Amino acid sequence: MADFKNYLYYNKIMDTRQKAVVALSGGVDSSVAALLLKQQGYKVIGCTGKMINSASAQNVIDNAKRVADKLEIEHHICDVTELFKERVIKYFENSYKYGRTPNPCIMCNQFIKWGFLFDYAINNLNADVFATGHYADIRCVDGVYKLYPAKDEHKDQLYFLYRLSQKQLSKTIFPLYHYDKEEVKQIAYEYDLPPKDSKESQDICFIQKPVTAKKYLIDKFGCKNGDFVDILTGKKWGEHQGCYQYTIGQRKGIGIAAPYPLYVIDIDVKKNVVYVGREEDNYKKNCRITDLNLTYPLEKYEFDAWVKIRYNMQHKKAHVRLFNDFADIEFYEPVNSITNGQSGVLYDLDDKHLIGGGFVVR
Repeated sequence: MADFKNYLYYNKIMDTRQKAVVALSGGVDSSVAALLLKQQGYKVIGCTGKMINSASAQNVIDNAKRVADKLEIEHHICDVTELFKERVIKYFENSYKYGRTPNPCIMCNQFIKWGFLFDYAINNLNADVFATGHYADIRCVDGVYKLYPAKDEHKDQLYFLYRLSQKQLSKTIFPLYHYDKEEVKQIAYEYDLPPKDSKESQDICFIQKPVTAKKYLIDKFGCKNGDFVDILTGKKWGEHQGCYQYTIGQRKGIGIAAPYPLYVIDIDVKKNVVYVGREEDNYKKNCRITDLNLTYPLEKYEFDAWVKIRYNMQHKKAHVRLFNDFADIEFYEPVNSITNGQSGVLYDLDDKHLIGGGFVVR
């Protein structure tokens, strides 16, 4: 009888555990995140989105299933191929078509991870929290949820998370925020998780090697002959086969013999002209970010902040003026390669917590 009572008590405890749904990609980061949450006493469920119909997408699902089996957790697969095509792939293609440089990871986070998967986790699986393997830290400060940099400054991913809302932040946890990448890999080895030897995932998951982004775009849009023109003098330097193949700040792959290195300075889609110039021609102090999203309400509408206009750059100090759905940015020092379509992301000047962001307009 005592054993039976203990059994009932144990199961009652298990039934009252908080439920954490992990966006399980089959990679090291999300796998270790699931493991850590299980060790912390959560009832963990894995959830994997099928993004495209391909062998690589099936590998993602198979790897995630192996992780779920290893951790002995429930696993769900969500077919989001149509949504991914509409919100991520078409966005990627149209951005290049109209002379912008996209960031598909941000769109995937907004519409897939914290769109469909988040809603499925909370509404269908009754999750208390939604978790991913991102490197970031969420803190509740005076009733407001804020995103702070993770311990591993080389893996800090706040830039990709600026479109999250207070509701989403209140239900999200990042188990890896106080680990660095090497520690996460070591945990995977120690617990013999299936993806322990896996490589870092590709930035553009729907373009698989040996296909490159350039070849993908050529296959999509074909070759359209146009001119390389000097941004200052108007001199024609040569011809290209489609301005969508280039991005602001690009130096390699231009294929022009010149007495000094040439960089892409601007793109005119209507004329199919790629404007080139010297490196110093590529520096500017001002830009605007549109479709502005603030991660929490602000009292000030004009302030100084750290700003990034692409992920792999150092924070730059700038003066910010907020309007209804856009912000004007004036950097204290000129920055290079301000690029239409990339994200401009704002960080607090004191502790670099995330303020918000939007899409860059030159």
